[in-house]
Amino acid sequence: MDPITNAPTGAVPYVTTDQMREVDRVMVEEYGIVLLQMMGNAGRGLARLARDRFLNRDARRRNVVVLAGGGGNGGGLVCARRLAGWGAAVQVWLSGAPERLVQVPRHQLAILERMGVPYRVAGDARFPLADLVIDALVGHSLSGAPHGAEAALIREANASDAAVLSLDVPSGVDAATGEVYEPAIEATATLTLALPKEGLRGDDARLHVVELYLADIGVPPELYARPTIGLEVAHVFAEDELLRIW
Repeated sequence: MDPITNAPTGAVPYVTTDQMREVDRVMVEEYGIVLLQMMGNAGRGLARLARDRFLNRDARRRNVVVLAGGGGNGGGLVCARRLAGWGAAVQVWLSGAPERLVQVPRHQLAILERMGVPYRVAGDARFPLADLVIDALVGHSLSGAPHGAEAALIREANASDAAVLSLDVPSGVDAATGEVYEPAIEATATLTLALPKEGLRGDDARLHVVELYLADIGVPPELYARPTIGLEVAHVFAEDELLRIW
């Protein structure tokens, strides 16, 4: 039985990437809810879904590989920290040198280092066996086909026997248009943030999303009704901070 609550039918609208950028801007600039807080919420939700959907609700002694990109999304690294704290054997694989990380993921990586959670840079070792791979490489900021180390890690994840859980959008799928680039993560499930992205419901994208879940990252519902966003969103997380969309 799926442990996650199903979203009420018709209660959750889809959001364009432009609308989501405006949501992020208002959250930070007007509400004072900073990216570090939002990514903390995202990572907690991702870790809970990983444990409850893929690790039989017990993370202890389970092998998890977290793929982390160089952008501003530190949610995958927060997930790594939470799963390690719950007893999982976690490895983080970075798509680039750690000094290239921007502030939020760099902060999270520093915490993982203090905890003794190992990390590697793509290409310096053989991809390990795992019970679960977390895809936090690109997210909704994708611009064109993945290349270099990100593309290599996508291919490694797809070749693995492990289930793959993507954060926000499967890496290689355009959240705005639903276009699927080569390569693209073939997820087992996808946890998107705040509201589902418009491109995820395209026919080609759905083949890579497979199961779609939604995490509460703390956006006040009334924020969506602003003229620059123009959405009516009810209290969809009133009963659970994770919802299954399909």
